[in-house]
Amino acid sequence: MVALAVTAADALSKWWARSSVAAHGTHVAGPLWWRLQYNTGVSFSFSHGLPMVTAIVTLVVAVGLLGVGLRAHRGLPTWGFGLLLGGGVANVVDRWLATPHEVTDFIAVGSFPVFNLADAAVSVGFLLLLTAVVRGKRLVAA
Repeated sequence: MVALAVTAADALSKWWARSSVAAHGTHVAGPLWWRLQYNTGVSFSFSHGLPMVTAIVTLVVAVGLLGVGLRAHRGLPTWGFGLLLGGGVANVVDRWLATPHEVTDFIAVGSFPVFNLADAAVSVGFLLLLTAVVRGKRLVAA
């Protein structure tokens, strides 16, 4: 359910960004700006390369995460795997549906690379899983 919610929220936010955010940027508050960009690489505009190869690799990783995530313990592991999976799938869907095959990024904070909700979900999911491991919790059932 977490992955589905992330995928839906990301798709809606990217639709909004493509139709409402100008490429020159709009100041929101403090260091936060809406700035429309397109990314052929992976999260946070890293690794520009072959967009469809990136999409296929991401999809393979997502399938692996789904297999592991379905066995996740409740709590942080469930949320972590759900956020990772939802963010990865959301960016793959965006890349496959877009022409050219690029991911829509629109959240700019200071000098940090422009990103989207899916990128944020992947990062938070990773941090939740890392927190669970540091606390000595098992991520999946044996």
